[in-house]
Amino acid sequence: MLTLFHAPKSRSGTIVWVLEELGVPYETRIVDIRRGDGSGTRDPANPHPHGKVPCLQHDGQRIFEIAAITLYLTDLFPEAKLGPRVGDPKRGEYLSWLAYRPGVLEPAMMMRRLNVKHIPGTMGWAEAGEVEEALSSALAGRQYLLGDEFSAADISVGGTINFMMMFKLMPETPVFKDYTARITSRPAFRRMMEKESAR
Repeated sequence: MLTLFHAPKSRSGTIVWVLEELGVPYETRIVDIRRGDGSGTRDPANPHPHGKVPCLQHDGQRIFEIAAITLYLTDLFPEAKLGPRVGDPKRGEYLSWLAYRPGVLEPAMMMRRLNVKHIPGTMGWAEAGEVEEALSSALAGRQYLLGDEFSAADISVGGTINFMMMFKLMPETPVFKDYTARITSRPAFRRMMEKESAR
């Protein structure tokens, strides 16, 4: 059984969406987490090493962090065609976008939100405007990040773009608006949102 340790209205909604797209049975265990507003606390029932979410348990394995869980699940259920298999020409780009969200996109937007000055060449980060340009360029003339086929990269990166636009951390450009409208019209996204609002 797949068991997702989840906190409503958090980053782990991404994995709920992935699981809904896969259409496989899973169990959700709601845990408390420390929130940005100072509320919440570290939950001893949560196996994540930092008390964060998401964390997945499956057949005695513990998988944590969005990119790792997404890759694990799309490799575990290849028949869902949410991620290119090893050897597929799009596999490298897929892996790159999965890593891009936590490694580049989220840090850039948090630096913008907190008004932190970007230091060129530091770590793997990029300035927020540069990240927006890269995403716009990647999506120009494409339906999805990998071309004409939806993948879990669109859940991870596209879901973040949608969230950032909602909170005015990214501009609502025609490219981003059209793209997020496509991905959020999917039934699995609506099911995820219904589950989140019911909690």
